[in-house]
Formats: sequence, structure tokens, C-alpha cells
Amino acid sequence: MKKNICVVGLGYVGLSNAILLSQKNKVYAYDHDPEKISAIEQKQSPFNDQYISDFLLNKKLDLVPTDNFEKAINESEIVILATPTDFNTTNNNFDTSSIESSLHRIISSNNSPLIIIKSTIPIGYTKSLIEKYNYPRILFSPEFLREGKALYDCLYPSRIIIGGEDPLLNDLLDMFVDCSLKKNIDTLITSPDEAESIKLFSNAYLALRISFINELDTFCEIKKLNPKKIIEGIGYDPRIGNFYNNPSFGYGGYCLPKDSKQLLASYVDVPNKIIKSIVDSNQSRKEYIVGKITDMKPKLLGIYRIVMKSGSDNYRSSSILDIIRMLVNKGVEVMIYEPSIKDVIFMNCNVENNLEDFKNRSSLILANRLNPEIYDILDKVYSRDLFELD
Repeated sequence: MKKNICVVGLGYVGLSNAILLSQKNKVYAYDHDPEKISAIEQKQSPFNDQYISDFLLNKKLDLVPTDNFEKAINESEIVILATPTDFNTTNNNFDTSSIESSLHRIISSNNSPLIIIKSTIPIGYTKSLIEKYNYPRILFSPEFLREGKALYDCLYPSRIIIGGEDPLLNDLLDMFVDCSLKKNIDTLITSPDEAESIKLFSNAYLALRISFINELDTFCEIKKLNPKKIIEGIGYDPRIGNFYNNPSFGYGGYCLPKDSKQLLASYVDVPNKIIKSIVDSNQSRKEYIVGKITDMKPKLLGIYRIVMKSGSDNYRSSSILDIIRMLVNKGVEVMIYEPSIKDVIFMNCNVENNLEDFKNRSSLILANRLNPEIYDILDKVYSRDLFELD
């Protein structure tokens, strides 16, 4: 049966879920950013995601973009919270203020909707909200979305997990399955704490794989071994597999760094070695790359792209940003090529968005990922991209 749903927060997670569910339900898509609302009203994606762009333009959706929070809440029986929860390094925890602000407004409304948190949160947080607000209708459902392919991952989910207790929980699970295009989806109902743990441990494990491959690559570069052949040989073991195995300058992006740090914070009273090493190893890898570059003494170091991956326009928390900061602090002159940046100065570095001028002016180019447009100057490119994969 068609439901009225409100999605609060129209980032990758929120907008993807709003579009997914609006195929068969009426969805109010709320955000406080008028530019996002305007873009969606004009059937344009506010960020780079081909599936989102295609669905907004070509699919029949019952999607209502709005900046009227109260109206959207009062007309909805289900509210999905997908507001950002950045990691606060001061208190070693996610900043959940956006969730609590929205939650307070929802509970103060004339409605009593079922609330589903999609934002990434600390372990035990959902239960704490239920107790704090005396509002048992709060669930947590983790998302496992890739940047640039968020809607695709909603339509063809790796799994659907919901943590909580509510009489409508199974109906809710069926609603997500019904709107997906994938057949035979793995689903799981857990406690909120277990669902929160699944999210954090999943991303920490991916960060662990990246860190392991990066330390393997560091070993091979120092010992003058061929890392590509070693990684290929390891990957032939079906228990390990040939995926998530391409060296980089460190894991970055919106999820892996903050989720790994949050998981480590949850281990404050639990013995651990591996979880802490996941965080430490990423910093070690970046320091190693910085050391390699400074040893080369480039006259003008060019940074080729700072976005997280091909097809993305987001560079938030990209590992290359920390590397740029460290290089600048060591006195290296840095120039950045990044078409998505319109400013002439970024992070106290000059931005050169004429590719040919960038290639000609740079004495050495640092590229986290290779691209055919720099194949002609590979002799002055430093990269650890062995397989040319994201």
C-alpha cells in the first residue's frame, strides 16, 4: 500500500532513498538548502550521480521537494533521517546534532511517525534516543552506498538491514525490497546496536583491506619488488579475491575515515590492536608518500585531481588533502589541477585548470589515480595506481 514518507537531508543517502521510495510512494524530500530544492524541482541532480540524474529526468516519481519541514512531517507516516554526522576530533565522536535537532522537531509535531535513521551513528545511539525522548518508534537502517553510484546501490542493494522493534518493521522491510530492482535481496532484522555495529565494522573492514594493500605496496617499493604481481598472486586465492586491492595514497572519503575512528572510540574499554592500527596505518601511508615526494625535491609539484574517484565531484576528506597540507608545511610548492574547483587558490595552493598548462608547468605530478589524459607525461608522474581502478 502506498505510504507518505518524508526524507530529511538530501545528500547522497537521502536523495537516493527519496528517489527509490518515490517510485511507489509519495515522498516529501526536505532540505534546508534552497539550491538543492531548486535543482530537484528542475529535475536536476545537485551532485554527480548518473542514475539520480536519469531517474529525476525520465522516471515517473511521486517526489515533492520542499523546504517546509512541518508540513512534510505532519503529512508523513514514515520519516527518514539522512542528515550529516561528521566526526568530531575534539570529543572523538560523531557530531549527531543534526539528527537530534530534526528529531526534536519531529516529536514536537502533531504527528507520531515511524522514524528511520539512515545517518551513520555511534553504537548504542538509537537506544539512547529512544530513552531520552521516550519515543520507541525509532529504528536504524544502515546504508552501504558508493559515492557517484548511490542510487544504483539503493536499487540493487548488497543487503537491507533494519535494527529496532516496531509492529510495522516487516512491512518496512518489504517496502524497501519492493522498490528495489534486485531479486533475492539478503535482508536482516537486528537490534539497533547490532545494526549500528554492522555499519561501522563493515567500513572498518574495507579500510583494513585498503591499509593492508597499501602497506604491502610500501614494502614492495622499498624492497624493489613488483607489487602488482604479488597482489595478483594473493588475489588468486578465492578466500581473498581480486577486489579492493589497488594501492592508493590512503583511504579517504566521507565514510571510511570517520567510521574507523568512531569504531576505535567505541573500543575505549575493550582490548584491541587491529582497530587502532587501521587508523594509524592510514596516517603512516600518507606520511610515507609525503617523504617520497620531498626526497624528489620537485621545483613545482602538480597535484592531478583531488576528487575521491572518477565520476565524482566530491573531494571531502580525500586522502590527498592531508598529503597536500603536509607537503606545503614542508615547503614544497604545490599546484593543483581540479576542474571542479573554480577558485584560483585552494588550500594556499595555486589552481591551474588548463590541463596542458598544468602538465607543462609541473616538474613532478602526484596522481592518486591515473587517467588517459596524463598518459603522455607518465615519465614525470608519481602514482601507486597499479590496476587503474577506483
